[in-house]
Amino acid sequence: MIVKPNSGPEELRPPSFGLLLRKLRDARGVSRERLAFNAGVSASYISHLEKGDRGHPTREVVDALLRYLDRIDPLSVVERRHLLDLAGLGVSEFPTVEQLRAEITDDMRRALDLHEPNLAAYVDTRWNVLACNASYSRAFPGLESDVNILRWLLGNPAAREVMLDWEDEVRLTIHWLRGLIASSGDTAWSSDYLAELGRFGLFREMWDEGIAAYGRPRATMHLHDIIADRCRAIAVQMFSVFCAAYPSQIQIFLGIPTWCSDDGEALDPGHLYSATEGE
Repeated sequence: MIVKPNSGPEELRPPSFGLLLRKLRDARGVSRERLAFNAGVSASYISHLEKGDRGHPTREVVDALLRYLDRIDPLSVVERRHLLDLAGLGVSEFPTVEQLRAEITDDMRRALDLHEPNLAAYVDTRWNVLACNASYSRAFPGLESDVNILRWLLGNPAAREVMLDWEDEVRLTIHWLRGLIASSGDTAWSSDYLAELGRFGLFREMWDEGIAAYGRPRATMHLHDIIADRCRAIAVQMFSVFCAAYPSQIQIFLGIPTWCSDDGEALDPGHLYSATEGE
């Protein structure tokens, strides 16, 4: 599928507590009056929350709303977390890419090289690449200079060439972005980001699905190795990296590659290293 920029589209809206509350209430066929009575608040207060006319509700109010909605139809773990995050119970601000890169020490960079031939990179929670080793850079051509993974997926032709499940990976990352914005506790930072990505029709289409995600549902990513002209299955692991200045903002991506069989299944890692040694 070719991604084409749109011209003059309507403004994309970040997720909000009110929008999600309305969606959950409507999905359960519950009126504002009924929800308000069971949560111990007024119907006008629910209306103000859904319109975004009020600040974040208290923890007690959110808990009461969750209890009643869950009683009507159980909330998923993601829906519950998403609503709590949008209520302002998460991280409130993000450092810049430059600030985070300044926290990557020489020892941390050398550690990336020690992971060769595995893919290794430091990324922030918004999928900006802060530093990476040579194997990571080769596996995702152009990403190091594009910096942001979503920008690369949507705008760099190389992404569609090497990502064998390109559309699925785009959708997952967009859904993950919705969850990230909610967990930030402040959606203001996302406006410019959404405006940039909103130039792409596919982004707008998938954003409008309104789905939040908080991680990868599967651990394996499939890449096309351009040099070998073969499929590689990458076992992906993500770990939080300690950073005193910006807790929980830096992660390390580790990708353990193996060749794929003809049916797309990962082969034993020994096949990869024996093939590499024979080159």
